[in-house]
Amino acid sequence: MTIKLTLPRAGGTLYDYTLAPAGAAFDVPAKPFAGRIAFSAAHVVCDPFADADPLHHAQIDWEGTLAYRRHLWSLGLAVAEAMDTAQRGMGLDWHRAKELIRRSIAEAKAVGGRIACGAGTDHLAPGPNVTLADVEAAYEEQVGFVEGEGGQVILMASRALAACAAGPDDYERVYGRILRQTKRPVILHWLGDMFDPALAGYWGYRDDPDAAMDVCLRVIRANADKVDGIKISLLDADKEIRMRRLLPEGVKMYTGDDFNYPELIRGDDQGYSHALLGIFDAIAPAAAAALHALDAGDLDRYEAIMGPTVPLSRHIFQKPTYAYKTGIVFMAYLNGKQNHFRMIGGAEGARSIVHLAELFVLADRAGLLADPELAAERMNRALALAGVR
Repeated sequence: MTIKLTLPRAGGTLYDYTLAPAGAAFDVPAKPFAGRIAFSAAHVVCDPFADADPLHHAQIDWEGTLAYRRHLWSLGLAVAEAMDTAQRGMGLDWHRAKELIRRSIAEAKAVGGRIACGAGTDHLAPGPNVTLADVEAAYEEQVGFVEGEGGQVILMASRALAACAAGPDDYERVYGRILRQTKRPVILHWLGDMFDPALAGYWGYRDDPDAAMDVCLRVIRANADKVDGIKISLLDADKEIRMRRLLPEGVKMYTGDDFNYPELIRGDDQGYSHALLGIFDAIAPAAAAALHALDAGDLDRYEAIMGPTVPLSRHIFQKPTYAYKTGIVFMAYLNGKQNHFRMIGGAEGARSIVHLAELFVLADRAGLLADPELAAERMNRALALAGVR
């Protein structure tokens, strides 16, 4: 069946688009990945029926949220919980993050899925009176909670630390103190300011990323037995490869580069990156199939699957990068994984209808619309709501 719909372009013009014929579903063998560890940072689903202020007190649809995690685990992916993809610090506060972490860890145990959870300082608002001791106490609270629930920690970057640190020594002090206390190795997370402007100058250097990397590497080397790996989200493949080659033996690089992930995961003759990616939420079936192809040594198949997802990912993560969550959730809506397009904090309005229409086209070209007829119906609903006729 041919499916057509009318989509908008910037400037108000319209064009007709015909969906590609429905292809075969991605082949995802029911076995673990052998060569790479692959985490998908997972989004949250807002409860559209909750009678609460959607900007400040939006409620989570727990069944829809946990069902999506079960979907990711069913494909063999691990879940990175309560990260920025879940609108952490941008709609999801620590109070609700605790409940999300508690429920998701319990669900992971029930289905045998792997999970790691974000622990940061987001319940501590940056301010002129915040001290390093305050930051340490905030980290200790959140790390203690995650580990108390039985979860692995992803040690998130801290806005409060970025605001109060006087220089690199303060980062080494805080991270060293926290890492010495952890019960099991953690994943560090270096999040660039394109994802969160409040993190500009992290590790003590605003305009010298190489010097910042050196500080981060000193922290890792001094605590290598407490560091499982590091996820860097700088959208710079060269910097990731450079850092990957400088990591101590046994410390993993988890790519957070949503622009260049296929080549970073594939790697080179000096190593490769594992994955901890927000885009894997949106491209989960393709990512899983590609990783199995990589395990089988079928690089052509790996590239054929991953390649078409890159234009979609670059579109979803275009500036302002922090608005990428809108595209991630819209993909889940198009694919019937949730029955509405409502987000915490009203974030469904963070991207234009022109942006969402182009997302639809790129998802179709990547073979990521599982049910094209349903996806077209839902795209038409969004278009009608935006006044596109």
